[in-house]
Amino acid sequence: MADCIKCGAYTKFNGGLCLSCYKKDTKEDVLVEEPSGLKDKEWTYHYNMIKGRIAETLIQELFLSLKFNVFRYGMENTIPGIMELLKGVRTDVAKDIKNMPDFVVQDPRSNSVYFVEVKFRAAETFKISDLPKEYPYTNAYIIVVSKKHIKCITVEELKNGKEITPTCKNYLGSRKEFDLDKEVIIDFCDFAVKFFENV
Repeated sequence: MADCIKCGAYTKFNGGLCLSCYKKDTKEDVLVEEPSGLKDKEWTYHYNMIKGRIAETLIQELFLSLKFNVFRYGMENTIPGIMELLKGVRTDVAKDIKNMPDFVVQDPRSNSVYFVEVKFRAAETFKISDLPKEYPYTNAYIIVVSKKHIKCITVEELKNGKEITPTCKNYLGSRKEFDLDKEVIIDFCDFAVKFFENV
């Protein structure tokens, strides 16, 4: 459960909008027309799922292009279709499955291994309340893809009060742990701008 970042109403999307605010934003920005064959909740679910998958693919390809080893980790990758089956299920096992990070990323230069969770945020914000309560992967890195930037923060930093904002300097290219080529990241930021310009 989460609150809409605009009006405070209930939404199932952490750090997201409720259906009313989402539709209002969609109409104001002249975004994708809602298909008449899908119900409101269904359409919103699929639309947000697609945005998330695009962001994940973008980050996966970024790391692969820099010769990192990238392994899809989330249960939705291990057991296709499980996320659809778990919609509305609120057991501890379901929560654990839903909370699994998206990737395990390995740096062949140092043999270091990282849990990586990817989030798309049009508003370029992410704070501790956007994570599920008692998020078990305290050593994970959260990579936030927005329309303009790719930023990164650790779960530990979030717990210590830091957050991703439009003005913060938490750029992925600044993370010493990954030591990534900033020019390549800029190229992938350009991809993000193209993919998400109307979102």
